[in-house]
Amino acid sequence: MDLKQLSYFVTVIQEGTISGAARKLHLTQPPLSAQMKLLEEEAGCLLFERGSRHVQLTAAGQMLYGRAVKMLELADITARELKDYRDGTAGCLRLGVVSSVGSTYLIHAVQDFQKQYPHIDFELTEGNTYQLLEQLSSGLIELALVRTPFSKQGLTSVPLIEEPLLAVGSKRYFQNKNSITLSDLSGLPLILYRRWEPILLESFREAGLVPHVFCKNDDARTSVIWADAGLGISILPASAFGLVKNPDTVSRQISDLPLTSSICLVRSQDTWISTAARAFLNCLSETYDHPFT
Repeated sequence: MDLKQLSYFVTVIQEGTISGAARKLHLTQPPLSAQMKLLEEEAGCLLFERGSRHVQLTAAGQMLYGRAVKMLELADITARELKDYRDGTAGCLRLGVVSSVGSTYLIHAVQDFQKQYPHIDFELTEGNTYQLLEQLSSGLIELALVRTPFSKQGLTSVPLIEEPLLAVGSKRYFQNKNSITLSDLSGLPLILYRRWEPILLESFREAGLVPHVFCKNDDARTSVIWADAGLGISILPASAFGLVKNPDTVSRQISDLPLTSSICLVRSQDTWISTAARAFLNCLSETYDHPFT
């Protein structure tokens, strides 16, 4: 099987019918059907059932479809990177960003970068830290701006900014206090980012407190949205407060919780990175006065 066959196969599945795929690929139906039959012969098993309305993937077809999508994406990335290698400073930077960073620090970094490299474009992938590290490992992105805590094994990681964790919620929860304690928080509905949950619960346990965890989630945006709706108090890095829209939502320091979160730039160790990614590293090195390798 080759990439063209896999591309045909993916198009058939996405269009739902061989006839629909043929129209999209600007082919007649018989040659496309022949290619699908040849693909199944090479695979040695049936990949999809031909229904009266739509094709239906078999178990083998589901496996191949998932792999084929990734292979085609990587092939496209490779072709673009080779072009980037030929062209020098023109290219596309595949960058992963956690949601709480994209609306704040990233914007300023991109503004500085664009002035120096106006012909480099961005392809952003947004997600939580775990999702982005998986994308980095698979080669779908080159660099990622993520938050601690995370495992640094196999990564080159450089901390850019360290910031405190804040309590964020409707002002009615804080009763005009300028700061709040773990004891205060233990009696309120908490909205926790799942990666921080073990660390935060341990802090409560050490203080002899049992908190009410109203909601656990995997994205800072969800925590902000729920807190913004008055559903409870989120414990978030300070910069995530920039996502707040409700004027009645405020932030308070937690006086007896000396935890911080660092924004880190990471990339996979011992992997080639594009000219665009190298240029972005150089720009950040100047902005943050920190050498990147």
